[in-house]
Amino acid sequence: MLTAEQVIVAQKASLETLFGLTNKAFEGVEKLVELNLQVARAALGEAAESTKAALSVKDAQELMALQAGLLQPAAEKAAAYSRHLYDIAAATSAEVSKVAEATAAETQSKFMNAVDGAMKNAPAGSENAMALVKSAVAAANNAFEGVQKAVKQATDAAEANFQSISASATKATQAVSKVKRAA
Repeated sequence: MLTAEQVIVAQKASLETLFGLTNKAFEGVEKLVELNLQVARAALGEAAESTKAALSVKDAQELMALQAGLLQPAAEKAAAYSRHLYDIAAATSAEVSKVAEATAAETQSKFMNAVDGAMKNAPAGSENAMALVKSAVAAANNAFEGVQKAVKQATDAAEANFQSISASATKATQAVSKVKRAA
């Protein structure tokens, strides 16, 4: 049986974990805001330069060359922005997962200790019921570990796909830019 003191300690630990996770989430948001401010600032400067360059062209051919010259850097910047977004999201997710895994392991350990304590104090004849509870907890733990492994594999696959798509998009943009310059 849990005492009032044990419940209070558990609640304090839960609150500390919640505040820790909230801080990690805010750190991720701060990084996103900082990235977006940098991108907006750079885009504004580039827009001013592009506008000046467009206003100074003398003919349509020069305008086409200018546009072709702007296409590749814009695509590369978009790909870089996407990579930064992904990195921020992945880092934040990894931090949250680390805390969640640690908390889950600690909670699991405490629960198993409580079950063991209850088993020691259980009345005679309840051994089968307690063994069933312990077996159910072990099955739940195995299922949780399986889900964690599946999530990690899915995350790794998503990251590999993102990197592949990003590289393909950059190469395609470079090829289009070369074709436009040749024309």
